Amino acid sequence: MRPFDANGTFGQQLDAGDALRRAAVRGAGVTVVSQGLVFALQMIATIVLARILTPKDFGLVAMVTTFSLLLVGVGLNGFTEAIQQSDEINHFLASNLFWINLAVGLLFTLGFAAAGSLLARFFHDPLLVKIAIGISPTIFLTSISVEHLALLKRAMSFSAVSANDIFARAFSAIVSIAMALMGYGYWALVGGALAQPLAAAVGAWILCRWIPSLPRKVPGTDSMVRFAVNIYGRYSFNYCTRNLDNILVGWRFGSDSLGFYKKAYDLFLLPAAQFSAPLTAVAVSALSRLHKDSVRYRRQFLGALAVVAFLGMWLGADLTLVGKDIIRLVLGPEWAPAGVIFTFFGPGVGMMLLYAAHGWIHLSIGTPHRWFRWVLVEFTVTGLLFFCGLPWGPVGIAAAWTVSFWILLLPAFWYAGKPINLGIGPIVNTVWKYVAASVITTVAGELIVRKAPILVADDTAWAAASHLMIISVLCTLLYLVVVVILHGGFAPISRVISLGRDMLSRNHPAWTAGSDINGDGVVSPDSASGKQSTLGIRAVAGTSAIGPKVESHKSISTGA
Repeated sequence: MRPFDANGTFGQQLDAGDALRRAAVRGAGVTVVSQGLVFALQMIATIVLARILTPKDFGLVAMVTTFSLLLVGVGLNGFTEAIQQSDEINHFLASNLFWINLAVGLLFTLGFAAAGSLLARFFHDPLLVKIAIGISPTIFLTSISVEHLALLKRAMSFSAVSANDIFARAFSAIVSIAMALMGYGYWALVGGALAQPLAAAVGAWILCRWIPSLPRKVPGTDSMVRFAVNIYGRYSFNYCTRNLDNILVGWRFGSDSLGFYKKAYDLFLLPAAQFSAPLTAVAVSALSRLHKDSVRYRRQFLGALAVVAFLGMWLGADLTLVGKDIIRLVLGPEWAPAGVIFTFFGPGVGMMLLYAAHGWIHLSIGTPHRWFRWVLVEFTVTGLLFFCGLPWGPVGIAAAWTVSFWILLLPAFWYAGKPINLGIGPIVNTVWKYVAASVITTVAGELIVRKAPILVADDTAWAAASHLMIISVLCTLLYLVVVVILHGGFAPISRVISLGRDMLSRNHPAWTAGSDINGDGVVSPDSASGKQSTLGIRAVAGTSAIGPKVESHKSISTGA
C-alpha cells in the first residue's frame, strides 16, 4: 500500500457509510482468524519452551521486560492513536512523527542498556545486567515500524497488519525454540524478544511502501505530539499499575515464584491479547468516524459492548473452571503452582474485557487527557489492592487483580461517557444479564465438578485434556441456557452467530443500517426502515482491550 498520493495527501479515505462498515466487519473477521493462528503459534512455542527452560529462566527475563516494555510502548502507544484518530494526515506530518518517534526510541534504548546494573541491585541478581543489554534493542526496533503500521490501520488494511503480526510472531517462536534446543537457556527468550520487532519492522516497510522525508515545520505536528504524549502518559501509569505485581512478586518472592506467576498471568491476559488488542485498532478507527453523530455512536458502541459481554463473561466462567487443566496440559505438571494462581485470576477475565472497552470511548472521541486522569484513579486503587494481597503471595496478587476490575468497571464507564452523556444506565442494561449468567455458571459448574468424581482430574496430561473438554462443554451449555432464560429468547445467540458469519463474509456488511439496541443489548428492527441494523461498529469490537492496545504490557509471547 502507498498511503500518500503525489501531493502528500492520505489517499485511503473511507466515509462513515457502507464502505466503512464493510471494511470494519472484514477487518474484524480477518483479525479474529489471524489471532487464532497467532494463538496456535504461541501455544506450540510455549509447550516446547516450558519443557526445555525453567521457571527461573522465564522469571529472569520477566524481571527485565517488566521495565523494557514500558519504553517499547513510547511510540506504539501514542503515535499510533494520533495517526488513527486525526481527521487529516499528510506525508510531511507523518514524517515528522516518524523522526520524533525514532529519536525517542534510540534515546530510550541507550538509557535502558545503561540501567541494567540498577535492575541487578533491585532484584539482587547480577545476571540482569547482561539481559538488560540484550533486551534493550527491542525498544529501537519497535520504533522503526510504528508509523508504517499506524498508516495501514488508518487505511483499514487489517489483513496486512494481521499477516505481518503472524509473520513476526512465527519468526520469534522459531528463534526462541532453536536457541533453547541449542542450550542457550534464558538467552533463547531474549533472542525471541529481539526477533519479533525486527521481523515486524521488515514486514511493515514492505507492506506500507512509504519512505519518510526529512523533518520540516508542518502545522499540526505540535498538536499530534501533545495527543500522543497524553496517550503515552496514560499508558505509562496504566503500565505501572499492570506491572507493579511483577515487581512485587519478583522482589519479594524471587525469580522462581515470578516465573509461575507470570505464566498464570499470561493465561489471564490471553483473551485480551489475542482478540481485544488487535480489534481495538478496528474499533477506534471506525468509532472515530462516528463521534460527531452521538445517536449512531451510542447505538454502535452499546452493540459492540453487548458482544463483548456475551463472549467475555462466557470465557471468564470457562477459564475459571478449567484454568488448572490448561496449565497442566500446556506447560506440564511441574507448573502446577501456576494453575493454583490462575484460579484466582479466572473470575476477573470477563470483567477485564468489559472494563477495557471504556478506552474506546476516550480514544474515539479524542479525550486522552481525561483517560490520563482516570488512570491515576486506577493506579491508586489497584496499587492499594496489590499491597493488601501481598501477604498471601502470588495468589493474593492475582485475587487483587480480579477485585480491581469489579470495583472499577462502572466508575470507568461513567467517567469516559460523561462528555457524550452516555450514562451508566445503558451500560448496566447492556451487560448485567451476561454478568449474572457468568456467575451462575461458575458456581453451578464448580458444584457439579465437586459432586461428580468422574470430573476430578489427576496429574496426567490425558486426564487434564479430557477434564478440560468435558467441563468446557458443560460450562458452555450452562451459560447459554442461563443467557436464554434471562433474555427470554435466543436473540443474543443469534446475534453472535450472525456476527461471526458476517465477519468472515467478503461480500456484504453484517446488517443494514439503522438498528438500535434495546435495554437488554439486543438488536431490534429499525422502526423507520423495518430493516435489521448493520453491525457496523459492532463487528469491530468482538472483545475489548486494556488501554490503547489491550494493553498487554506483559508479553505473553514465547519471549518474556
